[in-house]
Amino acid sequence: MARPERELSSAAALRQLEHTAAAAGLTLMQQAGNAVAHWIRQHYPPPASLLFAAGSGNNGGDAFIAAQLLLGEYRISVWQPVTITSPQAMAAQQHYLASGGQIVGTLDGMTTPNLLIDGLFGAGLNRPLDQAWQARLAALHAMPCPRLALDVPSGLNAWTGCVQGAALPASDTLSLLCHKPGLFTADGRDYCGNVHLLPLDCPDAYRPPAAGELLAANLAPLQRRHNSNKGSFGCVTIVGGSSGMGGAALLAGRAALSLGAGKVRIRSLDPQLSLDPAWPELMIAGVDGNSLAAATDVLAIGPGLGQSQQAAIAIHSALAHPGALVIDADALNLIASSPELQQQLRQRPRPAIITPHPAEAARLLGRHTRDIQQDRVLAVQQLAANLGVIALLKGAGSLVCQPDGYYRLCTAGNAALAAAGQGDVLTGSIAALIAQGLSDIDATCSAVWLHARSGDTYVAQSGGPIGLRASTSITLMRQDLNQQLACLHPPPPSLLKAHP
Repeated sequence: MARPERELSSAAALRQLEHTAAAAGLTLMQQAGNAVAHWIRQHYPPPASLLFAAGSGNNGGDAFIAAQLLLGEYRISVWQPVTITSPQAMAAQQHYLASGGQIVGTLDGMTTPNLLIDGLFGAGLNRPLDQAWQARLAALHAMPCPRLALDVPSGLNAWTGCVQGAALPASDTLSLLCHKPGLFTADGRDYCGNVHLLPLDCPDAYRPPAAGELLAANLAPLQRRHNSNKGSFGCVTIVGGSSGMGGAALLAGRAALSLGAGKVRIRSLDPQLSLDPAWPELMIAGVDGNSLAAATDVLAIGPGLGQSQQAAIAIHSALAHPGALVIDADALNLIASSPELQQQLRQRPRPAIITPHPAEAARLLGRHTRDIQQDRVLAVQQLAANLGVIALLKGAGSLVCQPDGYYRLCTAGNAALAAAGQGDVLTGSIAALIAQGLSDIDATCSAVWLHARSGDTYVAQSGGPIGLRASTSITLMRQDLNQQLACLHPPPPSLLKAHP
């Protein structure tokens, strides 16, 4: 079970939590206002100038309470563009006015504040904003100052991460009560800035079970005994590399070696691919559909596979492999076009791991790519449930989901990873971590985490996201993995993986 600070809620669960808390007499709006005021004091000491933008609902009430608490310490202005409709928010507004606060009716001629606090729309927004609201957000965006979003940047769907016509980017976002997935996936990464959880004083017993959690790596089992050999760390077989796409299979194989697999075989559909001169450790041979899984711990199929008849035979054979199976790229496209292969995938005794990007996910679900991106959490849950797999939906805020619908969301990574070959690297990395003894779910999450961090490391070292090659990601991931393991306290020998 995830720690509370890593849990991700659903919209229905948040509504249930708010209802339970209200029935118990908890004043969540007052708590939220208190927490927001405390955060502002910590990060923007008085006497700064603050502009609160207060909406008509409870998010506006949070803003009014925080503004009232900060009166006398700061130079406070509240802009309220629409009439309040929430009774709680109206009471907060009246308390603010009774304490000497003032409301401004226009932004025209206003001096730029030290901080703009966005309390216009909260997590309940589920409709596109009209032109009037888009104009209001544009006026606020034009102010050259930091912006603090209360719960979620106005205009961003807190659950899908999609912009609802327009949204106001934030420097920081204070997520109230619980984390929402839309803050970390799709457009959320571009609009939320630094996300901070303010859990408020709400008993854990009132909180429904989490729908998912922020992804974390589990690297401790990868620590090694001195008394080891190449057989101790498993064998990975990569199937792919058709004519003109051999590089994809080589990248997957190189990643598998670099992330610790003891042996890596490549079964290539291109007879011309028989040696990797730069990495002669890779054992390369042709594809024999009847023996793909022979003497291998993990089978990964898809990088550079193509969609030929030979490729179709290979994926049919791979699905019969009883052990760990990672499926990527054209192997997914072949499955998407074949009900027979989909049924074979569902019937596997050990769920496979699939690693689609949004377009591949759309083909598997019979939908359009834009539909996948409109609700990435729902899409990955449908993939996992419909196909009986561990599904990894790649993209901004990659998602890993089990067949039961519980998902994990990666908060690392950036646009540097939007380059050819990165998916092949990720496939080989997942296979390598499984070969070394991690569970399928832990290997997938840990590989996603290491891969995403390679993008962050690259940006930190190079100053920007442009030019990261997949081959460079392999090197950065290997270095990061070793550094992470070096920081762990080694367990006693009895707890290390026993090797033959």
